[in-house]
Amino acid sequence: MAHVVMTRTLTAKPSALPASARPEPIKLPRGRFITFEGGEGTGKSTQARLLAAHLEHEGITTVLTREPGGSPFAEELREAILSGAAAPFGPAAEALLFSAARVDHLDQTIRPALDHGAWVICDRFADSTRAYQGAGGKLDLEMINALERVVVGSTRPDLTLILDMPAEKGLARARARRGSAAGPDRFEAEGEAFHGSLRRAFLDIARAEPGRCVVINADAPQGDVERAIWVRVRERLLADPHLKAGP
Repeated sequence: MAHVVMTRTLTAKPSALPASARPEPIKLPRGRFITFEGGEGTGKSTQARLLAAHLEHEGITTVLTREPGGSPFAEELREAILSGAAAPFGPAAEALLFSAARVDHLDQTIRPALDHGAWVICDRFADSTRAYQGAGGKLDLEMINALERVVVGSTRPDLTLILDMPAEKGLARARARRGSAAGPDRFEAEGEAFHGSLRRAFLDIARAEPGRCVVINADAPQGDVERAIWVRVRERLLADPHLKAGP
């Protein structure tokens, strides 16, 4: 199953006109960048897919992607990170691996899509590094800020939807999702205290950046969560009809 979906692509054919006679190129409006954040088992992947379907129904070209991953090299790093291979080297090493994956993801998937006017929906982004390696792993905030400045730069989300529920409920959902055949990944295997710190970290991020972040109660029926998200996206990003037009 593909995790990076470009629903429509734009191609340009070389012009046969001399350079002096060619019209000025049309500059497409930049797409919108939406991220989903939250602890384990909060339903981010499901809700990201549902939101992508809503936007496509509105005629908006949508790219659905994830972190770690979202590009071939980043997907390779995902396996190394979630297997726990980097865990013995500490949160700094994990943050560097996430950053390496994010560089490729931004260069290969996110920025090209935004430049073509598509809307990008990403299941996790830089806020997860702040929560998992920062609050959870006690990594120095100055290092996290430095990585964000270098890696993310100006490509910051227009809207971040933080799906919130008690950590123990999210972990129970994650266990039920993977079933008995598969073991927990690197982060699911951490204890409830770790996951409680993640929840607090995400809520702190939302309080610090209310212009970008919206907290959604994920401890509700899936349809209610879906509707709450769609209301927020329409309020924040679709109120202006000029922002709705896709390529």
